[in-house]
Amino acid sequence: MPRTSTARMEAKARGLDEPVWFIAERKISSRNSLISMIVLDISCASLGMVPTKLTLVCALTPRANTVIVKVCMMFDLSEDVAVVIGATGVLGGAMAEGLAQAGAKVAVVGRDAVRGEACVQRIRQAKGEARFFPADALSRDSLLEAGQQIESALGPPSVLVNAAGGNDPKATVTDQLKFEQIALENWRANFDLNLAGGVLLPCQVFGPGMVARGSGSIINVASVSAHVPLSRVAAYSAAKAAVLSLTQFLAREWAPRNVRVNTITPGFFPSEQNRRLLFNQDGSPTPRANSILTHTPMGRFGKAEELIGAAIFLASARASSFVTGSDVRVDGGFLSQTI
Repeated sequence: MPRTSTARMEAKARGLDEPVWFIAERKISSRNSLISMIVLDISCASLGMVPTKLTLVCALTPRANTVIVKVCMMFDLSEDVAVVIGATGVLGGAMAEGLAQAGAKVAVVGRDAVRGEACVQRIRQAKGEARFFPADALSRDSLLEAGQQIESALGPPSVLVNAAGGNDPKATVTDQLKFEQIALENWRANFDLNLAGGVLLPCQVFGPGMVARGSGSIINVASVSAHVPLSRVAAYSAAKAAVLSLTQFLAREWAPRNVRVNTITPGFFPSEQNRRLLFNQDGSPTPRANSILTHTPMGRFGKAEELIGAAIFLASARASSFVTGSDVRVDGGFLSQTI
């Protein structure tokens, strides 16, 4: 009888849907790490929770099993402390939860304590470790204070995700507000939010510590409008283009100290900041939303959790050890579409 069939019969006798494709017994940490989830997915989804120990059934060659274990370890962040600024938002919150699932201790940073604590509770309910630290990404003093609190409570940060930012209607071209009518103070406010708060100040506060320790990963959030300026969102597009440039500058500067700096470019993900541009009051898509969907080869909007894989990859010193100054696009093919 083939080994696979034998393994499935033994798994069925143990009450499992499928055999666990590993060679020997391996203890799984009680923390909800990525390794635990991968093993759980491969073994049987019906378990419902991560056990403290799994009996492993040999169904592949020792070499194949060794490779699987190495791949799992490649994305393990259990030794990392991840600071996610803007985790009070939809996209930042999803990445914070994903990094926690991969084993990182997560510092949820933002201005809104209610949303921050809600993010922390979601992480803890999934058996992850997180704490909320109030801070304003546009205030150096606020970030410095949060940094001291984070290091005292969780340890020195090794991962920084800059997810603060967003568009502002006061700096958005509309039928009622022409480009030449945008007030300079409104332009500056939106530009500073996305560049100074989205990269500059957090990197100035948290980057030097990583440089001094000789390791770290910084993930900045760009936008498709950084690559091709979209209509209406003039200040936002200009700021996000600057995010790409500053990211590459820092990648070059800090590479000798093994600090990697990269960007993730999300496609169109419905959120509070862009909901007015994408949906009418009755929930139907606006002409702009229809245009976006037509231009997106995958023909849909993104889901916040679809950013998690890219975030974990860039955060992991094992998986992306030679990746810096790069941009990972999670856009459904939007930037690949021409005519």
